[in-house]
Amino acid sequence: MKIHHSQGPLDVRNADINESCFVNTKLCMSRFDDVNLESTEFTNANLAATRFSNVNFSHASIDDADLTGMKINGILVSDLLSAYQRSAGS
Repeated sequence: MKIHHSQGPLDVRNADINESCFVNTKLCMSRFDDVNLESTEFTNANLAATRFSNVNFSHASIDDADLTGMKINGILVSDLLSAYQRSAGS
């Protein structure tokens, strides 16, 4: 599945959309619950306040995206990135 110029928000539940590609998409405030996103690409996507719960991100990539307020399993992505950066620096 390749999605261009989506105006979201999307509500995706219990889906297998692996190897999908979201390009130049506005997905802010979308929800992905129980979704397989393996090898999925998000490029130039607005993911602000998007929520991911029980999602498979194996081999997925997110490039040039607005992640403001985005959560994975209820945790802000900015907090996850900060923790990762702190652990990489030690």
